[in-house]
Amino acid sequence: MFCGALSGCHVRHPASADPKSGAHGRSPCICHNTKRGCVFSLSGKRALVVGIANDQSIAWGCARAFHAQGADLAVTYLNDRAEPHVRPLAEQLDASIVAPLDVRDDDQLTAVFDRIRDEWGSLDVLLHSIAFCPKEDLHGRVVDCSREGFGVAMDISVHSFLRMIRLAEPLMERGGTCMTVSFYGSEKVVEHYNVMGPVKAALESVTRYAAAELGPKGISVHALSPGPLSTRAASGIDHFDALLARTAENTPTHQLATIEEVGAYAAFLASREASNVTGTVHPIDGGYHIVG
Repeated sequence: MFCGALSGCHVRHPASADPKSGAHGRSPCICHNTKRGCVFSLSGKRALVVGIANDQSIAWGCARAFHAQGADLAVTYLNDRAEPHVRPLAEQLDASIVAPLDVRDDDQLTAVFDRIRDEWGSLDVLLHSIAFCPKEDLHGRVVDCSREGFGVAMDISVHSFLRMIRLAEPLMERGGTCMTVSFYGSEKVVEHYNVMGPVKAALESVTRYAAAELGPKGISVHALSPGPLSTRAASGIDHFDALLARTAENTPTHQLATIEEVGAYAAFLASREASNVTGTVHPIDGGYHIVG
């Protein structure tokens, strides 16, 4: 039988589960109604989501999952051009805080965390889902990448995660979860991914070091690594449609990951039940990482 505690739950429970009471026994369920015995909940938690560009974004899939599990949200948008695309999505999830954030602007970054401190007093979850490289450097050979382009890519894609963790740390006195988004091209050469491969490798490395440093404070740090997804950010990669088709063909499940699947995984990592998991790059790619 399937759980009916939350619309859209498709987890199969054993036949012994009581359909009247909604009891699930020990079977997994992503519902946030803990009174019915579900495994985990984000009720009472506060999550900052950075990186929503539109309803195709990985960050949007994560934000929806956090909200479905009961978390209160703070959502950022890049600039005035992005706001009309992001604010309506944030309002769909009843986000308490919606604010501009270009991570190259230290004042904006500080302002976001100051507002969280003033309005919430604490933070439980940080999701960093942003990356950028100048087009001329992204589309060229790694060995031809300019010093300026490499610096920009590392600053926005990697060091901004460290800056956010540093600002989140004092707000996570009860522990917390920090997550970023990587890609398989960090460890294997993926055609046309170019300099973003080394950049994502650096992102995964800082994830491990940050996890080791913050573990004693109960703060876990993770990198989510879905396979290629059709997002606006990914559209800047040359021949991306061919990469999508090739990946789906070679993936054991023959299916690309969805933003909903990434979100469900992220929501579990943000829960109390996953508090002893940290420092890991989590493939969410239909098994592509074992054959790619």
